[in-house]
Amino acid sequence: MLDAAARRVLDRPLARVAGVLDHPWVSPDRLTAAGLVLGLGSAAAAAATLWGPALALWLLSRLADGLDGPLARRRRAAGAPGDAGAGGFFDITADFLVYGAGVLGVALGVTAGRGDPWEPFAAVLLAYYVNGAAFLAFSSLAERAGRQLDDGRSLSFLGGLAEGTETIVVHALWLLLPAFAWQLAWVWAGVVGISAVHRMWAGHRALR
Repeated sequence: MLDAAARRVLDRPLARVAGVLDHPWVSPDRLTAAGLVLGLGSAAAAAATLWGPALALWLLSRLADGLDGPLARRRRAAGAPGDAGAGGFFDITADFLVYGAGVLGVALGVTAGRGDPWEPFAAVLLAYYVNGAAFLAFSSLAERAGRQLDDGRSLSFLGGLAEGTETIVVHALWLLLPAFAWQLAWVWAGVVGISAVHRMWAGHRALR
C-alpha cells in the first residue's frame, strides 16, 4: 500500500547514493548479496535475543536492498549491457530468504528468551507463502499473456495492503519492541492474509 509513496520519496536520495557507489568493484548483485548477508545476520542476532544489533543489521540490509535497483538502472542508462533478468531473480529470491529468516529469528528469540507463543509467527510465514505464490504466479502468467504491470521493478507486482515498505516497518518494530512481537505478529498475519486474498482475486480478474 505504501510502496508507491515510498518510492516517490526515496527514489532521488537512493539514486544519489547509487551514484556515490558507482565504482567498478560495486555491482548490483554484490549489493543484493550484502543485503542478504546482513539480513541473515539480523535473523541470527534476533534468535540470540540481541535486539539492538538485529535492528541495525535489518535496517542496513534493507538499505543495501534498496540500492541494487538504482545502481542497475544507472548502469543501463550509461550503456552497460543488461541481463535477461538474473539481477531481478537474485533480488526477489534474496528478499524471500531474508523475510522468512527474519520471522524465524524473531520467533526463536521471543519463544526461547521470553516464553512467548510461536503460533503467530507460523501464521505470518503461512501468509507470506500464500501471498508470495499469488504475486509470483501473476507475474509469470501476466508476462506470458502480455499484461505486465510495469512500475520499474523486475516483476509485475499486484498492489496490496501489505507490501515491501510495510514489511520493513513491521520487522523493525518486532526488533525494537520484542515484548510485543507476538501480538504484532497476529495483526501482521491478518494484514498479509488479507493482501493474499486480494491479490488472488485481483490477479484472477486481470488475467481473464
